[in-house]
Amino acid sequence: MTASPPISHSTRFVTLEQADFQRLEHAGYLKGLLQPFKGKGSLETWASQCAALRDDVIGLAQRRVLPQARAYPFSLLDVQLAQQATGAGTTFLRWRNLDRSSMGVAFWEALLANPATPTSLIDELYAIEMQRIVLNMQISLTHSIARQALECASKAAQAEAAYLRRVHGHTAAVPPTTKESP
Repeated sequence: MTASPPISHSTRFVTLEQADFQRLEHAGYLKGLLQPFKGKGSLETWASQCAALRDDVIGLAQRRVLPQARAYPFSLLDVQLAQQATGAGTTFLRWRNLDRSSMGVAFWEALLANPATPTSLIDELYAIEMQRIVLNMQISLTHSIARQALECASKAAQAEAAYLRRVHGHTAAVPPTTKESP
């Protein structure tokens, strides 16, 4: 087991706490995974809950992490934390250079290794990077689960259509029964 480097408790960057996440609507997320889905509708509902949770985590990053990471003294650095919207509809946090020509964690690593980076910011830059890594994972997982649930809903709809074709086709061949009156 490896020990994590100590993180200073400074007021420049405050990491997210459990209370920040408790404000998100997450009751339907993982608890919703282990249930007997009855068909397309319940899968679509759960997919929608996962997508909403993904959007809530993105919003949390936009409201609580980015403003801190872009504020003084971090605003004086040659590398900035930024949002990157993807074609799939998610938004991730990425490190980028100031002219916005490139992105990547290598910029953060170079910033940490640069002797010109103030020693007083190293712990906080580490805390920001750890926060970025975790938020990106949470965004990615909730997005993937929502996508998988929608794919499952589509397959369930196909299965139901095949079932109904068979049942209705079979039922149509059987003469209807008439109810006798009492």
